[in-house]
Amino acid sequence: MSNHWHSNRTRVYWTCMALAQGRTINHMDEIGEVKGWRLGAIIHNLRHKYKWPIQTEYKGPERIAHYRLTDSTDWHGLEFPRSAEAAREKLKRNQNVAQTMIAGSLDG
Repeated sequence: MSNHWHSNRTRVYWTCMALAQGRTINHMDEIGEVKGWRLGAIIHNLRHKYKWPIQTEYKGPERIAHYRLTDSTDWHGLEFPRSAEAAREKLKRNQNVAQTMIAGSLDG
């Protein structure tokens, strides 16, 4: 049996990216996109250890938890888990590319 009971880097990375990009995610999203089963544990860790302001809304008769960052959250101010530092870097690169494209379109 594996000693890896915790969520692996890919699932933590995916969760941080999805939330920082403004997505609302649920367990079915995690299963479908990264074959994960620990979204609740990742959310708990982000909330309590890293102080991410994550809101939960329960939807449908099954009361499935849907998670998102509060509306006023800026991902720049969030502490990312070590396993998701690459997510922060990718978000920064994407932002720089978008700003360069906007600046280029204003110049032309």
